[in-house]
Amino acid sequence: MVVSSIITLTGLGFAAAAMLSVASRVFAVHEDPRVEKVTGTLPGANCGGCGYAGCEGYANAVVNDPSIPPNLCVVGGAKVASAIGTLTGKITTEVEPLCAYRRCDKNAGQVAQRFDYKGIPSCAAAAALHHGSDQCGFSCLGFGDCVKVCLTEGLHIENYIVVVNEQMCVGCGKCEKVCPRNVLQLIPKRARVAITCSTQDKLKAVMDVCKVGCIHCSKCVKTCPAKAISMENDRIQINYKLCLEYGDSCGQACAKACPRGILRLRPAALCASASEAEQPKAV
Repeated sequence: MVVSSIITLTGLGFAAAAMLSVASRVFAVHEDPRVEKVTGTLPGANCGGCGYAGCEGYANAVVNDPSIPPNLCVVGGAKVASAIGTLTGKITTEVEPLCAYRRCDKNAGQVAQRFDYKGIPSCAAAAALHHGSDQCGFSCLGFGDCVKVCLTEGLHIENYIVVVNEQMCVGCGKCEKVCPRNVLQLIPKRARVAITCSTQDKLKAVMDVCKVGCIHCSKCVKTCPAKAISMENDRIQINYKLCLEYGDSCGQACAKACPRGILRLRPAALCASASEAEQPKAV
């Protein structure tokens, strides 16, 4: 009885093993060896800037989906894009370099505090408590949630407000996603103008709390010859594709029209303006 039971169980074990062996061959998922090579080429930051959950997720997509371009890794840049293009046989095109930009200047605006916050040193926590301690409900709270997730040394806190080092910023977008006030925005590094306010309030509600806040007068919208500026969800936005395609012939009319100095010239535009100013005048 015992011997027959052992023989039966042994037979069942061999049968199950054989079935599993066959199943493993029939249902095996054969991974393209290029996925591992692409994964090894990627920097391993797993930042999500490419739109995928991590480097391995992007590697699988770029190898197996013909529509996924090889240049989505913002951390790796052109060098990694070229390597992925070679591995996948895809054409690599140039990507617009992006950087984070702070849409707030509360110190220049002399934004006061409504109360002295003593809670957890986190922007998310502070924003959840009575909409934050600043009188402006859309200002940078300055606790550095964005700094903590930055992949480089592109962000730091100075005088209770985040400062962006554009030379270090790789444009991954992690800071933009973590900011509870939507203060940080990714813009092209070659952008000529940028918006330095994120408020959704209007007129007196803004003027009462900030000396440089956007009052929604829409002068920039009406002045822009490229039709690149619009009001979306009660915030001024720039369509940088339209703006950059229009070129420098507008003379940064939007910045000149803004009565509050919300639209500000970027370094490249400032250099161009300075060069033009140095040109000898015709007599």
